[in-house]
Amino acid sequence: MALRPLHYLALTAAALAAAAGVWLLLNFDPNAADSPFPGCMFRALTGYFCIGCGLTRALHALVHGDILRAFAMNPLAILMLPAIPMMVAHGQGWRPRALEPLMRVLLAPMFWLVLLPVYWVARNLPWFPFTLLAPG
Repeated sequence: MALRPLHYLALTAAALAAAAGVWLLLNFDPNAADSPFPGCMFRALTGYFCIGCGLTRALHALVHGDILRAFAMNPLAILMLPAIPMMVAHGQGWRPRALEPLMRVLLAPMFWLVLLPVYWVARNLPWFPFTLLAPG
């Protein structure tokens, strides 16, 4: 897998964006009233949680080392966070044999077309254990 100059530029831009995001999350609390982070428009309009509700607060908890709080805010996002770089690397040609079965599932559109709507509905159900999926 040889990287072209455009790949280096994209990786540099992604690294800078990630560093800026981590800096913002380290220095600003999304739970505070004067937070620079926007709230969820879907939640404001409908009163229901979307797939991403709690993600900013989860990432804030994660960069502060509070993995359990991060998981409580958005369990799906925290579970899928390690998969994102692996899926990108797989798309660029990095294909370890041990990860192939997992990548086959994660890269299948049907997996996401089922998982995301089911998660969206489940985190809005008012019964235990579904209430555990709502941001804490």
